[in-house]
Amino acid sequence: MLVSDFDYELPEELIAQLPADKRENSRMMVLERNSHKILHRHFYDIVDLIDENSILVLNNTKVMPARLIGHKDTGAKIEVFLLKNLGTIKNSDSSALQTSHGSYWEVLIKPSKRIKPDTIIKISDELSVRAIERTEEDGGWIVELIYEGEVLDVLHRNGNIPLPPYIERKLQSEDIKKLDFERYQTVYAKDEGSVAAPTAGLHFTKEILQKLQDKGVEIAYVTLNVGLGTFRPVKCENILEHKMHSETFEISEETARKINEAKAKGKKLIAVGTTTVRTLETAYQKFGCIKACRDHSELFIYPPYEFKVIDELITNFHLPKSTLLMLVSALAGKNFIFKAYNEAIENNYRFFSYGDCMFIR
Repeated sequence: MLVSDFDYELPEELIAQLPADKRENSRMMVLERNSHKILHRHFYDIVDLIDENSILVLNNTKVMPARLIGHKDTGAKIEVFLLKNLGTIKNSDSSALQTSHGSYWEVLIKPSKRIKPDTIIKISDELSVRAIERTEEDGGWIVELIYEGEVLDVLHRNGNIPLPPYIERKLQSEDIKKLDFERYQTVYAKDEGSVAAPTAGLHFTKEILQKLQDKGVEIAYVTLNVGLGTFRPVKCENILEHKMHSETFEISEETARKINEAKAKGKKLIAVGTTTVRTLETAYQKFGCIKACRDHSELFIYPPYEFKVIDELITNFHLPKSTLLMLVSALAGKNFIFKAYNEAIENNYRFFSYGDCMFIR
C-alpha cells in the first residue's frame, strides 16, 4: 500500500483558520458504514445520534504552551517546539547554580541548520534553551531548558499555544491569542503534556456531555499525550516502512473497569479521536484486554486493520497522506472515506484542527 493512495486535493480556503463561533455549532458528517449513507448534521445533534447503550471514551490530555520563540546571541530568530519531557536534572556545580535547575526535552528547532551543540537560545530573561545533540528527526534535538521555578508556570509565561503550521497567525492580536488558549483545548482537558490538541474533542461542551450522561451514556477518559507520532508526516512511499514515534498514554483503574464492564454487556464503544483509538487498541494488543496501565504507543493503524475495542469514532477531517487518514480508512473503508471527503469538499466543510467533524457509525 502506497502513501500516494491516501492523497487528495483540498482547496486552501477550506482549511479552518478559526474555530466555529460555538464549539457545538461545527458541522458533522455522519457516515453509516452498513448502508454507506452520508448524512449532514451539526455537532449538537450528537446527543440524538448516540444511543444509551454506549460508552463514550475521550482523551483528557491538556495542551501545554509548547512553542517557544527566541534568539541566538547573533540576533537570529529561532523557534523551539517542545515534544517530550525527558526528565529533570539539578545543577550543583557552584553556589551560583544551587537553586537553578533545568530539564531535558526532545524538541524540533527551526531553522535547525543554524544550531550547534551548546548553542544557547534565549527565550526570555527567565528561560533559555541549550542545544545538546541532534536526533534522527528532521530538525530534532535534545535540549536543556534552563529556568527557575515550576516548568509549566515558566512555559505559561513564555510559551505559545502550538497551533499547527496550516493555521496562520502572522499578526496575532491579544484577542486571537486568548481565543487560541481557550479553544485549542477541550473543555475536559486535565493534565498538561500534549503538544497538539486531540481535536475531535474540541466540539464537546460540558452541557453536551451532561445531556449524554443524563440519557444513560457512560463517559470514560484515557490520557494520551499527543506528540510527534500523531502529526509526523509519512515520508516513505511504501507505508509499511513508516515507523510511528512513541507517545505515552495512561488508563486508570476506573476507566479500565468501565470499559470492560461495558463491553461485557455488549455496549458500543465510541472513541472520541484517533488518539483514543490508538490508546485502547494498543492496550488490547499488549494485554488482551483493557487494564489500568501507564505505557507507550507506537501503533500504526492502516487498512486492513481489525479493530478489537472500538466500534464507532468521532473524528475531524485529516491531512492528505497522514497516518490519521489511514486510520479512519481502516475503520470505514478507504473508498467510503474518500467518497465522504469528496462530498465534504463539495459542501464546503471546514478541514483539520479547527474544522468540522465526522461520526463514523
